[in-house]
Amino acid sequence: MNKHRLPKAGTFQIVPSVLSADFANLASEIAQVTAVGIEVVHLDVMDGHFVPNLTFGPPVVASIRKCTDAVLDTHLMITHPETYAERFAEAGSDHITFHIETVSDPKAFVKTLRGLGVSVGVTLNPATPVEAVKEVAPLCDMVLVMTVNPGFGGQSFMDQAARKCIRLRQLVGPEVRIEVDGGIDPTTIGTAKRYGADTFVAGNAIFGTSDRAAAIAALRGAIEK
Repeated sequence: MNKHRLPKAGTFQIVPSVLSADFANLASEIAQVTAVGIEVVHLDVMDGHFVPNLTFGPPVVASIRKCTDAVLDTHLMITHPETYAERFAEAGSDHITFHIETVSDPKAFVKTLRGLGVSVGVTLNPATPVEAVKEVAPLCDMVLVMTVNPGFGGQSFMDQAARKCIRLRQLVGPEVRIEVDGGIDPTTIGTAKRYGADTFVAGNAIFGTSDRAAAIAALRGAIEK
């Protein structure tokens, strides 16, 4: 499978989450953000079991794949990611992130995902300590720190959760991306950057506005301050 690769670690990336987009016009929504230089798009996959919401599965990922060359950053908020990872890779996911809380042998699962031809991320929820990913994080391409409790968009940024990025950066060094997801907007993105994040998932801050280019510009401007 021809996979698109995550940009090199150390470059700052705004990653729009389609969870907040208009699902009736996803191709147009994604085109609007990639037109202003967005390289990575975030896909929130929820099963109604691990998190209290349902979103979409591989068929929607396959449809998105047809309309964009952006890196598809697929976040599996599901109870049994081992069961479904191959389907998401086949649908066109370039990068798959799983939750440390859902996998009994994280190192083995990282190998499985690499065998599917995707880059790999591990996620921890706000209540999960950094030590839970200490062994597996350096083996991944990205660590995702949830800065809200996963399930729904529009929640407020949790500073204490974001502070985990400080310790994570010490663990993984400069070559692994640290992504934050939840409550990211121009008032919080700078804080996450200072803690060590280089990848910023934003949903409502982008798709909740009529001018997506201006919203992305505002986020980029806040990073540069």
